[in-house]
Amino acid sequence: MSARAWAIFATLSLVWGIPYLFIKLAVNGGVTPGLLAWGRVVLGALVLLAWAARAGTLRSLRGHWRWLLAYAIAEIAIPFPLIAAGEQRVTSSLAAIIIAAVPLLVALLALRFDRAERASGARLIGLVVGMGGVVVLVGIDATERWSTLLGSGMILLAAVGYAAGPMILKRHLFDLDPRAAMGAGLGLAALLLTPVALLDIPARVPSATALVAIVVLGVVCTAVGFALMAVLVFDIGPGRALVVAYINPVVAVALGVVVLGEQPGAAAVAGLLLILAGSWLSTGGRLPPGIATAVGGWRRPDEQAPLADHLIKSVPAAR
Repeated sequence: MSARAWAIFATLSLVWGIPYLFIKLAVNGGVTPGLLAWGRVVLGALVLLAWAARAGTLRSLRGHWRWLLAYAIAEIAIPFPLIAAGEQRVTSSLAAIIIAAVPLLVALLALRFDRAERASGARLIGLVVGMGGVVVLVGIDATERWSTLLGSGMILLAAVGYAAGPMILKRHLFDLDPRAAMGAGLGLAALLLTPVALLDIPARVPSATALVAIVVLGVVCTAVGFALMAVLVFDIGPGRALVVAYINPVVAVALGVVVLGEQPGAAAVAGLLLILAGSWLSTGGRLPPGIATAVGGWRRPDEQAPLADHLIKSVPAAR
């Protein structure tokens, strides 16, 4: 991973770690799942399409509408309302933790659809370790009540869409400007979600906090986040890019505890450590530029290769 990729990865970890807090604030403030999904998508589409129009890149969308529609369905139109509905039943922390299964789902889908993204070596170990952290974090929380189990199932289904979307992006939309591609995808999703929003009008006027949450979700988490993810997918592929889903729970759990008073449970620290270790291994066992330079001085020349490479040379590729 290049210095730019690490910078985007770090920024995206924050940008996509905060949505779960704001989704929770929105649904607790009277916004329905359908309206919430539609509102953030419309705002995100307006920002990115205006940005792409100013850059003159909208013409690149010609001939790509079929795959843009497939991306919009898989990545946006299905997951967004499912996550909002799921967070009516589970905590924001648990929602983010379940979404951390996305990199593993990418590896599973790659067995059938994308040979280049098949996990092997350090990446395979990292995915397994990271998923182990997810399991430790979730523990028995998702099975203690039927409503919690239902909410967890909704979010897990959303995670499948989150895994499929970037694979479509890499394989069929790689030659498009990220602003135009993401703006078009969000615009198509907005059209698809309009009937859902009309059928899911809230019974009362949402609170001011809920309305602010929609704006943050639409502009920061959707417009900025999707543009950054597109660049990252094009640079390093969906498998590595979506390892960001292992860092998101760290941000989401911290915000859930500090802002919402959530209590993830005694296994939280152990689970988060496993998630961080899995993320590191899944990116090749390399430290971010700067940190790598700082620690490189005390390693012998034959140790300059990623530490994970020395540990897992004998691990075969996944079949």
